[in-house]
Amino acid sequence: MTDSALVLVANAGEGSISTFRLKNGRIELLAVTDGLPGCSTFAVDSDRDLVYAGVKGEPAGILTLSLDRQSGRLTPQSRLDLPGGGMNYLAIVRGGTALLGASYGGGYGISCPVSGDVVGEPVSKIEFPNLHSVLPSVDGRFAYFVSLGADIVAQYALDGDFRLVPLTPQTVEAPAGSGPRHLVLNDAQDAAYVLTEFSGEVLHYSRDARSGRLELRDATTAYDTTKDLGHSVFGADPLANHYIWGADLHFGAGGNWLWSSERTESTLGAVAVADDGSVSAPTRFTVTETQPRGFAVSPDGAYLIAAGERSTTVSLYAVRDDELELLQRAETGTGANWVRFV
Repeated sequence: MTDSALVLVANAGEGSISTFRLKNGRIELLAVTDGLPGCSTFAVDSDRDLVYAGVKGEPAGILTLSLDRQSGRLTPQSRLDLPGGGMNYLAIVRGGTALLGASYGGGYGISCPVSGDVVGEPVSKIEFPNLHSVLPSVDGRFAYFVSLGADIVAQYALDGDFRLVPLTPQTVEAPAGSGPRHLVLNDAQDAAYVLTEFSGEVLHYSRDARSGRLELRDATTAYDTTKDLGHSVFGADPLANHYIWGADLHFGAGGNWLWSSERTESTLGAVAVADDGSVSAPTRFTVTETQPRGFAVSPDGAYLIAAGERSTTVSLYAVRDDELELLQRAETGTGANWVRFV
C-alpha cells in the first residue's frame, strides 16, 4: 500500500497547482502554487523534484519549478517560451535529460534537451493536426505522438541528441473519426493502448521493442454503452448532443486493468487486459467528479484520484480490481484537469 505520497493537481481555471499528501487512505492539502495561467499539463521528475508545467499566455511556455516535499510548494526556476502555442502533454525522457511535448492548438510536437533545471530550445519539431499526447518508450529510444485531428499515431526514434527520426512507416492509423487522444505503454513494452475521444474506445497496438513499430490489433468500447451516447465528431459540443467524450487513460497495478474516463456521463471504468494484450469492455462504471478530464492511479495501484473540469473537488478512491470505493473528497481549484502522483 502507499503509506505516504504527494499528489499534484493542475487547476487550469485559476492557473494553479494544488499539492496534496496522501497518507493512510486520506489526502491533505499542503499548498497551492499560483501564477501558472491555463496550466493543463505537467510532467514530474521525481528523482530531482522538478516539475515542468505547460502554461498559456502570449507567449505560452514551459515553466520549470522545484518541489519542496515538506511544504508542497513549487518555486519557479526557469522558463522556455513557446510562441507557436502551449503544450497539452509533456513527458520526460532518459532520466530527465530531455522533454517531449505535444501542442493541440499549435498542431506541433517538440523534443528539448534539459540541462540542470533549464529546458533548452527544441532540437526537433513535427507537425500534425491537434496533437494531444506524447510518450517515450521506457528505454528512451522511441517516442509516440497521438494526433486527434489526423486519426494517427506518429512514431519516431530518438537519436543521441534527442532529435526525432521518423520510423518506417512514420504513422499508424486509428479508426477514421475515432479521435485518438491519450496513449500508454505496458510494463513489458510490447503493447501500446490509445483511448479515443470521439468513439470512446481503447485501441490495442502490438509493439516491436527492437524496431519501435506499432501495429493495430484489436479494440473495445471504454464508455457506458447503456447511456445511449452518440459517436462524437470534431467541433461538436458533446454535452449539448449527448456525445461520447473520452478523456484520460492509465494502467492499474499489474497491467490487468486500464482505467479510462468519459466526461459526458462523468464516469470511470476499467478495461480488462488479457495475457495476450487483447482488451475487453468494462463491466461496471463509477460516476465521479463532473467532467473528469484527468485522474491518476497510485504506483502500487491501491488508490485512484480523479479531478473534474466542472468541479472544485477531487475524489480519492480505494481500488480493488475493477471496483472503486470512495474514501474522501477534498477541495482543489477550479477547472481541475491533470493529476499525478509524485
